[in-house]
Amino acid sequence: MASPTTDHGPGAADSGPRDSGAEGAPAARPEQVRSRFWLGDLYRSSLGKKYAMAVTGLVLMGYVALHMLGNLKLYFGQDSMNEYADWLRLFGSPAAPESSVLWIIRVVLLVSFVVHIVAATQLTIMNRRARPQRYASRRDWVAADFAARTMRWSGIIVLAFVLFHLADLTFGTANPDFHHGDAYGNVVASFQRVPVSVFYIIANLALGLHLYHGAWSLFQSMGWSNRRFNHWRRYFAIGFTVAVVGGNLSFPVAVMTGLVA
Repeated sequence: MASPTTDHGPGAADSGPRDSGAEGAPAARPEQVRSRFWLGDLYRSSLGKKYAMAVTGLVLMGYVALHMLGNLKLYFGQDSMNEYADWLRLFGSPAAPESSVLWIIRVVLLVSFVVHIVAATQLTIMNRRARPQRYASRRDWVAADFAARTMRWSGIIVLAFVLFHLADLTFGTANPDFHHGDAYGNVVASFQRVPVSVFYIIANLALGLHLYHGAWSLFQSMGWSNRRFNHWRRYFAIGFTVAVVGGNLSFPVAVMTGLVA
C-alpha cells in the first residue's frame, strides 16, 4: 500500500519545486540546524543556568570547607599556621613556578564565583518574565519567594565579605598590621579589631543561610531528587552548614576572648 508521502497520483497536489541540496535531499529547516556550541545552547536555557549554578556551587562549597579546615591550624600555634600558609604558596613547586598553582586555584574560584552570580541573576530575570503577575495571596508570594530573596541578599553580603577578606588577609591593604609571611599574626591582628570580627561573624551567618539553601537545592538542580532520600538532603545541608560556619565563627571568637593571641 502506498503511503501518503509516496502517492503521486492525479489527486496529489503539486507543491512546486523543492529546495534540495547537492544530493537532491531536502534542505534542513532553520530550526533543525543546531549550534556547534551545545554548551552555549544549554546555558541559554533555565535548566542550563541551574546546572551552571549547581556545578559552580559545588566548587565554591568545596573551597569554603577546605578553607575552614586549613584555618583550624590557628589553634596549633603560629609555626603550624605559617607552615601551612607556606605550603599553599609553594604547592606544586618545583615542578611548577612558585605560587602558580595557588593562582590557578584562585582563577578557577573567581570564574566559578562570577558564573554563579551571573547565572543566578539571569535565572531570576527569566523567572520574573515567566511569572509577570504576583501571587494572588501575599502569604503564597512570601513563602515562594523567601528562598530567592535570602539567597540574593546573603550572596551580596558574602561577596562584600570576600572582597574585604582578600584586602585584609591576602593583600594586606585593609590591615595596618599586615606582615608578609606571618599568616598567624595577620589573622590575630585582624580579629582584634572588633568591627572586623563583627563583620566576619555577620558575613558567615549570611554564608550559612546561603550554604543551607544552596546545599539543599543543589540536588534538585542536578536532578538528584527522590522522596526516599530527600530527608538525607536536609541532613547534609544542615550538617555541612553547621560544620563550615561553626568553624569559621570560632576564629574571631577565639581571638576576641584571648584563647588565641
